Amino acid sequence: MLRRFTILGLALVLLAGCGTEGVREIPAGPGETSPAAAEITTAEARAAFDGLGDLAGAWRDQDCAKIEHLTTGVESTVGSRVCPAAREGLDAPALPAYSDPEFLLPARQDGDGDPWFAVLARKPKPAYLVFVRVEGSWRLAAGPIPVVGKTPDVEGEVVDAAAEPEATVGASLAPTRHVAFLTDPTAVNGTGISGVRFASGDPVRDLLAELVRAPGRARPDHLSTDVRIEGPARALALPGGGSLVFHALRVVFTQKPRSGRSSLAHPRYRAAEVRAFTGGTPKSFTGSEIVVLATKVAEDDTMTTVGLRRVLADVTEGSG
Repeated sequence: MLRRFTILGLALVLLAGCGTEGVREIPAGPGETSPAAAEITTAEARAAFDGLGDLAGAWRDQDCAKIEHLTTGVESTVGSRVCPAAREGLDAPALPAYSDPEFLLPARQDGDGDPWFAVLARKPKPAYLVFVRVEGSWRLAAGPIPVVGKTPDVEGEVVDAAAEPEATVGASLAPTRHVAFLTDPTAVNGTGISGVRFASGDPVRDLLAELVRAPGRARPDHLSTDVRIEGPARALALPGGGSLVFHALRVVFTQKPRSGRSSLAHPRYRAAEVRAFTGGTPKSFTGSEIVVLATKVAEDDTMTTVGLRRVLADVTEGSG
């Protein structure tokens, strides 16, 4: 049985040593009270994108301090636990040398948040990346998010969905609707009490089916699941309505032996993975997997997954 959840937060980030050069503050117009927005230049975005090589090198060298310096949000959250575990034998994430980028630079942004932009890198395989400007530096906030569906066309002026009244509601509700769907066992066949729908074949449908079946497959062990929002969502308004939302979820698996047993019969994670995170072989553990998503929200609020990445982000001893 899926447990209900607590809502936390979501995002990810990378630094290119370009500092503040190329960013211009656009003041609010006469009679407007909104905060100033930041105009992002293509040259600045290109410098941030090119800085991915530094992050790839930091992962190869298991330089945890540098990874922390080059990332923010969800990517920082992942790195804070995965990098130390990689030093203990966990397979470290590989960051390919991406090229052929399409820069999605919001001309209008919500003035309340840090400046951000997205990139669709088409080679070696299409993937989205999201960058956020933190303390004067661009950092990787989300990505790579491998494309798993048809990428929506973003034409004309690119706008932060939070600054577009017609797109902001659907975009802001996308993470919450994902959690509602993934904690609704009755939706596994497409119709559930949550009212949220994903088309047959959508990866989020497959994830729900996995969560529903996981406790039975772990028997006689006791396994429970939980789904939470991880970090803030960021979204681009799409021409003609709707939005492209970049967001993340934390899927938590808690596993312990059946009463009377001293060890797990069907551990979810390999012994080497558990040891890398915990330093031992605990009787019970809690594992956290981060699912980073790019979701197209149509004008009628229909959701379609267009990008997805899933990574084991942490394992801790115990089931509390």
